[in-house]
Amino acid sequence: MTRRRGLRAPAGSPIGSYVPGSGPLHRTSPGVKLLALAAFAVGIVVTQQALAPVPALVCGLAALALGLLAAVIAGLRGRRLLRVALGFAVVGALVFAFQAWQHGPVRALTVTSGLFALVIAASAVTASTRAEEMVDAITRGLRPFRRFGVDPDRVGLAFSLAFRALPEAFRIAAESRDAARARGLSRNPRAYATPLVIRMVAHARDTGAAMQARGLGDD
Repeated sequence: MTRRRGLRAPAGSPIGSYVPGSGPLHRTSPGVKLLALAAFAVGIVVTQQALAPVPALVCGLAALALGLLAAVIAGLRGRRLLRVALGFAVVGALVFAFQAWQHGPVRALTVTSGLFALVIAASAVTASTRAEEMVDAITRGLRPFRRFGVDPDRVGLAFSLAFRALPEAFRIAAESRDAARARGLSRNPRAYATPLVIRMVAHARDTGAAMQARGLGDD
C-alpha cells in the first residue's frame, strides 16, 4: 500500500503556487473553497447556456469581477495577477476569435469573460491553499469511496495538480511569447510554439516525478 509523504511544495516545484497570507480566503477551509469553486464553475456554465445573450454577458462580467476580487483577497496582486492575465490572453484571444466567428461578438465576450473568471478563481484557490491542505481535503472527501476501489491519495493529488496546471500553462505560454518577442520573432509561430511545447513537456515530466516522489506513481 502506498503511503503519502509530505506534500509541502518546495520552491520551483511544479506543485503549488501558494502565496503566504492571513486573509479571509487563507483562513477558509480547503474543502469549502473547492466546493465554492465547483459551484462557481457550474454557475458560469448554467448562466451562459440558460440566459439570453445580454443577461449572460452581464453575468459573465459579474463573475469576472468576483473572481478578480477573490484573487486580490488571496494575494494575487501586481505582477502575480498580471502574469495570470497575460497568460490567459493567448488562449483567450483564440477563444474569442473562434466564438466571434461562430456566434458573434456578444457570445464571444460572454464565453471569454466566463473562462477568465474561472481561471482567476482557480488561481485564487491555489494561491490561498497550501498543496498539502488541498490534497488532504480531497482525500478526506473521497475516503468513503475507498470500498469501491477508489484510491483517495491518487485522485486527491490528481485534482490538486489539475487546479494548478491551467495557470502554469498560461505562465509558460506568456514567457514563451515574451521570449520570442525579445528576439524579434513575435511573428514567427515556430519561435513561439517550439519552446512552448518543450517547456510543457518538461513540466509534465517534472510533475510526474513529483507524484512518484510522493509515493503516488507506484502501483
